[in-house]
Amino acid sequence: MLLQTDKTERSSQVERKHRDSFGMFDGYDSCSEDTSSSSSSDESEEEVAPLPSSLPIIKNNGQVYTYPDGKSGMATCEMCGMVGVRDAFYSKTKRFCSVSCSRSYSSNSKKASILARLQVAGKPPTKKAKVLQKQPLVAKLAAYAQYQATLQNQAKTKAAVPVEGFSWGNYINSNSFTAAPVTCFKHAPMGTCWGDIAEGVRVEVPNTDCSLPTKVFWIAGIVKLAGYNALLRYEGFENDSSLDFWCNICGSDIHPVGWCATSGKPLVPPRSIQHKYTNWKAFLVKRLTGAKTLPPDFSQKVSESMQYPFKTSMRVEVVDKTHLCRTRVAVVDSVVGGRLRLVYEESEDKTDDFWCHMYSPLIHHIGWSRSIGHRFKRSDITKKQDGHFDAPPHLFTKVKEVDAAGEWFKEGMKLEAIDPLNLSAICVATIRKVLADGYLMIGIDGSEAADGSDWFCYHATSPSIFPVGFCEINMIELTPPRGYAKLPFKWFDYLRETDSIAAPVKLFNKEVPNHGFHVGMKLEAVDLMEPRLVCVATVTRIIHRLLRIHFDGWEDEYDQWVDCESPDLYPVGWCQLTGYQLQPPAPQSSRDSQSSSSKQKKKAKSQQYKGHKKMTSLQLKEELLDGEEYSFLQGTSDQESNGSASYYIKQEP
Repeated sequence: MLLQTDKTERSSQVERKHRDSFGMFDGYDSCSEDTSSSSSSDESEEEVAPLPSSLPIIKNNGQVYTYPDGKSGMATCEMCGMVGVRDAFYSKTKRFCSVSCSRSYSSNSKKASILARLQVAGKPPTKKAKVLQKQPLVAKLAAYAQYQATLQNQAKTKAAVPVEGFSWGNYINSNSFTAAPVTCFKHAPMGTCWGDIAEGVRVEVPNTDCSLPTKVFWIAGIVKLAGYNALLRYEGFENDSSLDFWCNICGSDIHPVGWCATSGKPLVPPRSIQHKYTNWKAFLVKRLTGAKTLPPDFSQKVSESMQYPFKTSMRVEVVDKTHLCRTRVAVVDSVVGGRLRLVYEESEDKTDDFWCHMYSPLIHHIGWSRSIGHRFKRSDITKKQDGHFDAPPHLFTKVKEVDAAGEWFKEGMKLEAIDPLNLSAICVATIRKVLADGYLMIGIDGSEAADGSDWFCYHATSPSIFPVGFCEINMIELTPPRGYAKLPFKWFDYLRETDSIAAPVKLFNKEVPNHGFHVGMKLEAVDLMEPRLVCVATVTRIIHRLLRIHFDGWEDEYDQWVDCESPDLYPVGWCQLTGYQLQPPAPQSSRDSQSSSSKQKKKAKSQQYKGHKKMTSLQLKEELLDGEEYSFLQGTSDQESNGSASYYIKQEP
């Protein structure tokens, strides 16, 4: 045994002697390269039995309706089978219960039931899936709740099915797109330590143009960068792009030049160009002299930047997705790329969940609601479950400190705000209540519930609120109060008619960081109306720090206004790096069907939000009887900024 070990060591020493400082074999020319291999995998989905068609009884806001199909006043969603009040349904024909169902119907055939496409609990569903945890306009069928829970339990054993047919590399190459650089996303892995990685940087990568029985490497240069993804070309190919390939620069097979030499890995030139040079060592010395490569500790930095402080079983306060006016306790179930899957504490089967980033303004430490006077739903669970513990307060995003002692926001002041129920719109709004620590309760004029149950909370430094006149001076369409007849809307007239005043401009956050975004840049963005989905998206407008995000393949009416520092925006390749599922652009068939009905959808959208807010009010009134309520935050972006630029607001006398 000892003799055999000695022989192995001597053989290893001889092999190392045959490699030069680049890790190249002196005798690579004799390597045999006549075979190649490839692999493929088949993927399938289990089909789930369709929802029973006869469910005669529903419970909606405390009232029971008997529903014979077609009865006036009630309707059935053609996508998910939801039964509800007809007037609150989406689209002119009242065929769908929500925007999500309308979207899903346009991209699926009627036969492909949405129930057959549910993902594993705790993993992001496809864009085609109906996010059942997001409340539509009516409460879920009582009879269907148990049925859904059964399906979810069955789904837990299924593996996630990756999106087929979409490649960021092909998408960018075929359309000559540009992606937002990683440095635009400070919250993303490597966002603050990306360094000088750019076109021309050399790396060592696996040589795929080789059929040796062992894994070998070669040097490649970055031809184009798109987020984390890089288009690479092997050294020696010059202007020949035939073997160019895309890869994630943060992947485990990407190394700085010199890694092969220190790791004892062989450098072998691609088979297609072996004949071009007789002295590859001299070629590499010439090509690499003065060239840049990755830092030696690049892989270590990548690993460190993907360590997240939030852990499973931590308890937090998060917005109650069924009642936007309050928060409730939830438990961290999983962490994917800094995104948290939170399960509401009272959910016994762990299907009642909510997705957000760990830096989201929607989550807070336990006790936050009470400390600022925010509405809160007390849990029915009297004590913590075994293993659950409160997340430390220092883990949460800190808002900028404000001085409310002098001139400050007051109740009744007017402003402009992004509507959290319609993120494509900036609306006329009113400050309804001033909370502690700089938080404000805001209502959208013309569509508020009498009890304030549809108010939402933004911090005074939030980039989602704006002074009166912001939309006009920046040529953004301002959404007037619903039912306001004096159009076009003029702030001066409206302030006089309502006997109100505008919030002082100096109280708003006017800092604009040097964010680096440009119109047309591609990125991956969360659909904040379906927060478990991360989609292919484009920056279509930039107003100071405000970005207009368009979801590729979808109608403009689904666009969303997002802050440039929002933790819901990610570089191209983020999903691949973290293992999150990316939703590809909508297919052409979906775009055609959307185009033909866009006008009806836009008209129906305002009716939908109005119905939703009224419904929320009714649900809240029921629970107020128990005395367990207490207001909510539905922001869409970070509240802090680091820049110093400012914008100017035009105000009428």
